[in-house]
Amino acid sequence: MSNATGVCDLGSRGFEPVPMGSMTLYPVPESVARARRWFRKLTARHHLACSVDDCVLMISELVTNAILYGEAEDPWRVRVEWWRVGEALRVDVHNPGFPNQVRMREVNADDAHGRGLCLVDTLADSWCAGPSRFGGTMVSFLVDDAWAA
Repeated sequence: MSNATGVCDLGSRGFEPVPMGSMTLYPVPESVARARRWFRKLTARHHLACSVDDCVLMISELVTNAILYGEAEDPWRVRVEWWRVGEALRVDVHNPGFPNQVRMREVNADDAHGRGLCLVDTLADSWCAGPSRFGGTMVSFLVDDAWAA
């Protein structure tokens, strides 16, 4: 697992990343369920070999974090994109927050919140956080062997 703050580059692994889909969401709690539904719907035709449930859980956590920690003076949106990189699936979540504020928290058993990045760290083969090409923050995760070879 990798988790880095600064330059967010999961690498192309010698493959050109192929865009598979994207969605733009309002920064409201209802968008988390919308992201889950749309990811399932839009990836169904690709017959992913990885756990779609794990991907949906990670997307839920990252979209929740994007909504909670995104900051902008003007109206803004959360953007979710997914890519095929060889046999891997990469998911990027963008918001107008500050990249240097993305960090895993140390949580106690009785903490009600703060486990999002810990879950991503556990479920993804790698992840990173850094500046978004849209401005603000991008947090990405990679799942290896998402397509059967």
